[in-house]
Amino acid sequence: MKARAHRKEIRKYSVLKVVAQTALGLTLVALCAVTLFVLARGIPHVNTQLLFGDYGMYPSIKPALIGTLYLIVISILIAAPIGIGSAVFLTEYTRSNSRLTRTIRIATETLAGIPSIVYGIFGYLVFVVALGFKYSLIGGGITLAIMILPVVVRSTEESLLAVPRILREGSFALGSSKVRTIFSVVLPCASSGIVTSLILAVGRVMSESAVLILTIGMVVNKIPEGFASPGTSLALDVYYFGSHGYPEQAAATGVVLLVLVVSINILATVLGKALGRGELVDG
Repeated sequence: MKARAHRKEIRKYSVLKVVAQTALGLTLVALCAVTLFVLARGIPHVNTQLLFGDYGMYPSIKPALIGTLYLIVISILIAAPIGIGSAVFLTEYTRSNSRLTRTIRIATETLAGIPSIVYGIFGYLVFVVALGFKYSLIGGGITLAIMILPVVVRSTEESLLAVPRILREGSFALGSSKVRTIFSVVLPCASSGIVTSLILAVGRVMSESAVLILTIGMVVNKIPEGFASPGTSLALDVYYFGSHGYPEQAAATGVVLLVLVVSINILATVLGKALGRGELVDG
């Protein structure tokens, strides 16, 4: 009986292994198909006019590059200190099983699961209409900061929880205060995870479109004059070119966006490993 049950378990796990491998294969095929299709259609149309030329007879993504940079600066400057501070409060100043901590974590998870278009409606009603920002990069950047805030909080919290408790206790034993321990021991040890989360948040800001359609105005043919002016982004340019009869430019913009997002993910991985090795050496 035991031998038969053992063979049954082996067959069951063999089937599960095949299912898992098949799912992985389908995922890789879909990823490669989408990537190769975009690259094949877009690379022939990537040129200096598209990247750096003035928007005249031929479309250019120069306004989108500048607008995307503005959005990244605004959203990260707002989300980083609030997100990191919230994570420090949750891990260092509250009990993990307290009602307040559970409530904040539930709220954070809920915010992370809200569709991006809902954030766009919120940004439109609050910043564009109620506060009178009109269509502007500042309104879109603040809305994006709210959208990526749960990601920054959760990622930073996980990084802080991964710091061994003995490091905190050793710092306290040497006479350091709690604040000094957090800034001189805990945050440096968790820096790799924090930096990685911020870089990945930048990638999400670059690839977001639903939020920005309702908040920044999608002015694709004019370089933004500042944070308070309307503008566009790379993701919005893909939508605009594709819906206004410029399929080649849409594919080329998709290539640029794809390359930037992949580069950001690689940068996050490299920096995370480098900072992790630095922590080990310091330790």
